[in-house]
Amino acid sequence: MNHVIHLSAKESLLLPLFLKWAGGKLQLIEQLENLFPHKFRNYYEPFIGSGAVFFYVKSKLKPNKVILSDTNEELINCFVIVRDKPSELVESLLNHRKKHSKEYYYAVRSIESNRLDSVDRAARLIYLNKTCFNGLYRVNSKGQFNVPFGDYESPSIFDKNTLFQASQLLRGVHLQVMSFEKILDFAGKDDFVYFDPPYIPLSKTSSFTRYSKSDFSMKEQKQLSEVFEALHSRGCFVMLSNSDHALTRELYRDYKKNTVVVRAKRMINSVGSKRGAIDELIVTSYSTANKVETSLLSQVSNFE
Repeated sequence: MNHVIHLSAKESLLLPLFLKWAGGKLQLIEQLENLFPHKFRNYYEPFIGSGAVFFYVKSKLKPNKVILSDTNEELINCFVIVRDKPSELVESLLNHRKKHSKEYYYAVRSIESNRLDSVDRAARLIYLNKTCFNGLYRVNSKGQFNVPFGDYESPSIFDKNTLFQASQLLRGVHLQVMSFEKILDFAGKDDFVYFDPPYIPLSKTSSFTRYSKSDFSMKEQKQLSEVFEALHSRGCFVMLSNSDHALTRELYRDYKKNTVVVRAKRMINSVGSKRGAIDELIVTSYSTANKVETSLLSQVSNFE
């Protein structure tokens, strides 16, 4: 369904989100908009997730060119199909909606996605995403989706208008399966790059680093900080989200003055009592001090 973002008392924006995603940025958009660069050329997002930030940037800031990427082949295929074949996708999703049940969910989950055509593969992802527990995307070491059934009453699964609006915004957007460091082959001076990687876990029960076949470990976190620095050195505007963890602070210590803490509700934790509002860090390679308005200052605090 479409999600309404209120940018001001007089302005709102519809974001056509067709997936749920752990750590999605929908709830933070109203805070993040104050931290985006005013002017930039092209937009790159190497961890696309639900696409909330992309849909905002494309709708509101209108970049010249957009490249969205991820190592998750299922996710990229889904965005490609929404962009190129929304009508065929709707037909496949209607079939899933008609047959939905707990037994049907596990039958669909057991299907090897690489045996499906690209449209049915995308429909399978959306169906599982909207009917699994907590909208979590998690795979095992073999790349097999392994999230249990979510006991929702009459899940809608999809909204036709949302899919077609998303398709419209994705037109002309380049979608590619690739790891985050490959962005160095594309981004240049005055381009905007946003990183929203799997977060450094605050505890063992909050750890969630596998949404592709490989874990996103501290080795990758360190490499990401080096890519952040390399992009900054060539004149890019770089923004990153991560958990408010001592290791995050250490990796981005050179950007202490450009770091703010935001408050977000997170539901992915194996211990129910530990779900809820947590602090997250937003790090930028550029100064945002003169852009943070009073309304934002009431929700974030300076990084200490």
